[in-house]
Amino acid sequence: MRRRTFLLAGLGAGSALFLGWSLVPPRQRLRGSATPALPAGAIALNGWLAIAPDDTVTIIAPKAEMGQGVHTALAMLIAEELGCDWAKVSVRYSPVDAIYNNVAAIVDGLPFHPDLDDNAGVRALRWLTAKTIREAGVMMTGGSSSVRDCWEIARVAGATARTALVQVAAQRWNVAPAACTVANGVITSAKGTLRFGELVTEAAAVKPADVTLKAPGAFTLIGKDRPRLEGRDKVTGAATFGIDVRVPGLKYAAVAMPPAFGSTPLRYDQAAAMAKPGVRAVVALPGSDCGDPPAVAVVADGWWQARQGVAALNVQWSLSPAGALSTPGLMETLRSQALTDDGLPMRSSGDAMGALAAADRVVDVVYDAPYLAHAPMEPMNATVRVTADAVECWVGTQVPTFAVKALARIAGVSEEQVTLHQQLLGGAFGRRLEVDVIAQCTAIAKAVPGTPVQLLYAREDDTRHAPYRPATVARLRAGINAAGAITGVVAHSAGQAPFRELSRRVRLIWTENGPDRTTSEGTWDQPYEFPALRASHADCAFPVPVGSWRAVGHSHQAFFFESFIDELAAATMQDPLAFRLSLLTRHPRATAVLKAVAERAGWGTPLAAGEDGRPRARGLALHMAFGTTVAQIAEVSLGENERIRVHRVTCAVDCGLAVNPNGIRQQMESGIIFGLSAALGGAITIDQGRVREGNFDTLQPLRIADTPIIDTIIMPSSAPPTGVGEPGLPPIAPAVANALFVLTGTRLRSLPLRVPSGQLVGRAP
Repeated sequence: MRRRTFLLAGLGAGSALFLGWSLVPPRQRLRGSATPALPAGAIALNGWLAIAPDDTVTIIAPKAEMGQGVHTALAMLIAEELGCDWAKVSVRYSPVDAIYNNVAAIVDGLPFHPDLDDNAGVRALRWLTAKTIREAGVMMTGGSSSVRDCWEIARVAGATARTALVQVAAQRWNVAPAACTVANGVITSAKGTLRFGELVTEAAAVKPADVTLKAPGAFTLIGKDRPRLEGRDKVTGAATFGIDVRVPGLKYAAVAMPPAFGSTPLRYDQAAAMAKPGVRAVVALPGSDCGDPPAVAVVADGWWQARQGVAALNVQWSLSPAGALSTPGLMETLRSQALTDDGLPMRSSGDAMGALAAADRVVDVVYDAPYLAHAPMEPMNATVRVTADAVECWVGTQVPTFAVKALARIAGVSEEQVTLHQQLLGGAFGRRLEVDVIAQCTAIAKAVPGTPVQLLYAREDDTRHAPYRPATVARLRAGINAAGAITGVVAHSAGQAPFRELSRRVRLIWTENGPDRTTSEGTWDQPYEFPALRASHADCAFPVPVGSWRAVGHSHQAFFFESFIDELAAATMQDPLAFRLSLLTRHPRATAVLKAVAERAGWGTPLAAGEDGRPRARGLALHMAFGTTVAQIAEVSLGENERIRVHRVTCAVDCGLAVNPNGIRQQMESGIIFGLSAALGGAITIDQGRVREGNFDTLQPLRIADTPIIDTIIMPSSAPPTGVGEPGLPPIAPAVANALFVLTGTRLRSLPLRVPSGQLVGRAP
């Protein structure tokens, strides 16, 4: 049984995964213990929505809005079932409460193949994990899981509220509920009409027993393009991000961070810093296990004043234990382990090693990818006030649960004494899964009790100290027989374990000792069918902090694997599209995605030279991540000095039922642009234990003028929705690399992509 079949069967018949939902029904997630902050007069009908007498509807969102449009998608799920007027819908953040705990992301993180590991034991473990996570409490936004996680509960919340409102209306009219209809916040029967606002007080006391969800054919909101609910505020500047928080009496903090990994402050000139205008305090920070290193903070009336105070500290740092660390040495170590260490097998089907030994030919190649920084546009920040018996924090975070735990632990109070004010996130990409900034700000605020302190990292502070996407090296081999058929594939990579290291910092202790699928996801969990496949990974321990970067393991493993697939097509003299299709005969949805993108991009037809007269070529890549399959075709040329230019990207995505097609297109575009930034210019380099890059002048994200035309096809589907926040990213680097191979005849196996001088040979695409 395939994964999607399994999911559909689970929704309909209650298979093992969704047995958890039946034993712990979604309705148990309707009413929590924490009270949401609501507009005046609004009455909560459950933990997910409230209605005011003027019929305005407040959606209570537990997911962080960091540009991915999840607040709009979540509101659509609830409003669809509620039957309210969309023009009267707004969104507010939820409190931290167990009813909002994320289940999908953690269950997806289990190291099982999405298609093939579907036995009773795996299903039981998934169910147990879901139940444990829900009960133990992990409220987070990540893993492209928000819509998947809320798909059922949000609709149940809306339908439950609608049922209660109808029940009250029917009682007033003395008619059967079935005699009532609902549309645009109005309930209608033969007796007349009643507005939601007229009924909400009575409805809040009703607990409906019989709640029915709409059939997909009855959807009026889901599946239709909707603009972002928060979009207008962002465009007009009215939106409040963490960096915009202003609390009465607010002071600002800047931090002198260690110049190299592992350095600690030995001496500093506190008097010189205190002599600077506006400086109020100098705070020595011991560092914590949240990832914040030992440092020295300056608190001042303004952030610039705090920065001047930091400059005056003249901190003398200890020698770095990582002083000999450099990028060439790190990559050589990884390469050695990729070539020699078999590591932990993530998947083994058939006798792949035997297939290599018996093959007539073996394709044996090595790929690598560098460390990468997240670099969210809004610099990392937090605002914290610590008093004797309470802590308040204003921050944009992907992990409110862990933020509260860190605040309580460092401030020395109970978690019940912590109040978290969630803010909009100006980008995250996994960076705000970390709580290092919150921990550091809490330590600073604790030193100036009663005073709210906003800690703001300069771009360079974050680039040179934040957890990175791990550098990784992979060796890929495939056996080919005399008939030109692939007989077996062996993929082995080496790098640090990002999710395991993140887990230690946020104390997600039950993930510490198990296999970390994020190290090598993107190879062993793909839909291609080979006679034999072995995928393994060697964990490496370096003093470089790593964490979850957008698409995590898929972000670089897709480059390795999809480039390798292209290599195999070339080695067997096959068209890259036809070769892929031959490996997907048991995967009709992936096949449909490939065919759709190929047709739209004109695959197989001549590609004219550009206006500059330079030849262009197409490259293809397919990847499945977070339950979503994406195929992309990139049109590429080389300019002067072998500068890579991506002109057009055609993208096809199968993410199940498209809740908000507008948002899905935006996420594909975002993933492609973010992925191109990494593929063409992104790299963190280390020299003597120090990160060289600092600000956007050296990080080199894609500029507007270099952004390609992006054409996205959303495949029609009635399957439950899957993730879209990350799956658009992984295919773009291999699609560009595969196009460059067509253009130059040279296979590029390192990121970022660099074409050696003189490689343009103008081969026919």
